[in-house]
Order: sequence, then structure tokens, then C-alpha cells
Amino acid sequence: MRDFRAALPDARLVVYDNNSTDATAIVARNAGAEVRTERMQGKGNVVRRMFADLDADIYVMVDGDATYNAGDAPAMIHRLMEDRLDLVVGSRVSDGDAAYRRGHQFGNWALTGLTGWIFGRTFSDMLSGYRVMSRRYVKSFPAHAQGFDTEIELGIHALELRMPVAEVPSRYRARPEGSHSKLDTYRDGWRILKTIVRLTKNGRPLAFFSVACAVCVLVAVGLALPLFRTYLLTGLVPRFPTAILSASLVLLGGIFLVCGLVLDTVTLGRREQKYSAYLGHALFDDAGESA
Repeated sequence: MRDFRAALPDARLVVYDNNSTDATAIVARNAGAEVRTERMQGKGNVVRRMFADLDADIYVMVDGDATYNAGDAPAMIHRLMEDRLDLVVGSRVSDGDAAYRRGHQFGNWALTGLTGWIFGRTFSDMLSGYRVMSRRYVKSFPAHAQGFDTEIELGIHALELRMPVAEVPSRYRARPEGSHSKLDTYRDGWRILKTIVRLTKNGRPLAFFSVACAVCVLVAVGLALPLFRTYLLTGLVPRFPTAILSASLVLLGGIFLVCGLVLDTVTLGRREQKYSAYLGHALFDDAGESA
């Protein structure tokens, strides 16, 4: 809190306490922060509450674990205002494995790469907890995630609406002695992967269901080829169950394709609604304040 107060002396500092069992709320309040409480467990629930409650021109969001460098905030804000962006992500630069474990690095690389392949390669560190955002980005964000998968939602929101974004390198350090991360590599990694699949289904339904269609058709063709060769040689179809299965898979593939085409039209309407909500807010005032 002292570091951010020094880096952003005019900012309104708000700390959300998410059912902590230590003295987080007391320490933050004594350091001059405005402390609020979100009883529903999970970072996604906190982000939803923050975005709904707080009104500002520029938002700086950071995990309260003292791992991110407060001194980078002014440069990130300047980049947002100078280039009139909606989102600036502090991409983590670490000096050692103690700060950023190799397992987390690999998971971040894999999930960021997968998301970039589906929605567009813009970010190198999509799971960073250090972000500077415009008012119109925050107020148009449809928060659904409950846990750490909210980081993926935040990035995809910008990519889906093709918002102007940027990354600024930010030094990432080890957590203070005696503290530990609530992030579980496998559990939260699996949750984030499921979020990517869900957002792909919702945001790119034609591509998602086309893949399902292609899989069904390929399996059907693989099963049908031996039957087709037998039919050419003998004029008989001896394995009716396999033939019925192949035909059913082709039919299922057609259903998947139709679902993709219909949902793609629905998604276009949803995207236009989100873009209208996005345009309903000013980027920020020239003398923008941060919260």
C-alpha cells in the first residue's frame, strides 16, 4: 500500500477483502486504503464486484501479494493515456524461479498460446494480475468466471471486441516470507483450460462446432472405408451395425455444423450488444483519475 501510495499519490486506493483469515483488512485500512468485502470466494467474484461498485476514469488492478512493482504503474497509465488504449497488461519479468515457478511459466505460456491461436496473438502474458484499464473496458466487461480463470476472460474480452491494447514489462518478485499463493497449478490450470473451451464455444461457435463436425465425419469415413471396399468387391454390406454407426456419425456432424451456423449468428448479435455497451462510455477524461 505504501508503494502504490507513493507511485500514485492522487489515486483512490481500494482493497477488497475476500474472506481473509489474517489481518489483511486491518493492515490495509491502517495503511490508508478503503477496504471493502466480497463474501463469495474467488478472484472472479471479486473482480465482478469491483467493476460494478467502483467508478473511475482509469482503473489499476493488481494482486495484493506484493509481487508486482508499484513503480511501474505510472508508466502503464501514461501508455494507456498517450496511446488512448483500453487495456495495458504488466507482462511479468522475473529474475528467478522463486518468484515465478517454472510450472507456472509453462502453464502461462501454453494457455496464452492456445488463447492467442483461437482469438488472436496479442498478449505474451495473459495471466498477469497487473492491469491498467479504461472506463469503457471495465463497464462493458461481462464477468462470468469465479476464480483465477477471470484473467482469461479479461484478455478475451479485449480480443473479441478488437480493443486497442498493449503490454508493458513489469518486474515480478517473490512473495514476502511467510505468505503463500492460493493458485494451484493443476486445479486452476484445468479450470482456465475449461474457461478457454467455454469461451471458444460462446465466442467462436462456428469454428468450435466445425471441428466437432470434422471429427465425426473423419471417424465415419474411417469406419466406412472397409465396408465400401467390401461392397465394391462383393456387392454386399456384411456389417450393418458399423454402417449404421457411420451414417449416424455423418448425421451428427451435420447437426454440429448447423448448430455452429445458427449460434454464429446469435454470437454476432451478442458481440454487437457488447460493443454498444463499450461505446456507451467515454474512454477517459483528459485529466483521468485512477482507482
